[in-house]
Amino acid sequence: MPLITVTDEVVGAPSGPTWTIEVFEEEVRLDELIRRRVTLEIAESGVDADPGERTRLTLDAFRRNAFVVLVDDRQVTDLGEKIHLHAGSRVTFLKLVPLVGG
Repeated sequence: MPLITVTDEVVGAPSGPTWTIEVFEEEVRLDELIRRRVTLEIAESGVDADPGERTRLTLDAFRRNAFVVLVDDRQVTDLGEKIHLHAGSRVTFLKLVPLVGG
């Protein structure tokens, strides 16, 4: 079972939290990977939140291009795309910030 690294980053800011996730399959759809990441964040933060609702909001943010997902430095653009993961894969959730005045 490969261990992958998941990080949050914001353009122009220091890296955010990093998690190590054990995956049980070599391929996983992007929407499922996002669901797992949201669930892990809620569990580790101790916040009383509905994982299903939080996942829905996160998927909506992805559709609005609020963030991009990079897997081993390759951008994944389709929530239904199957991502090939291997031991040491790095998944980055990169939050985009709007240009000033735009």
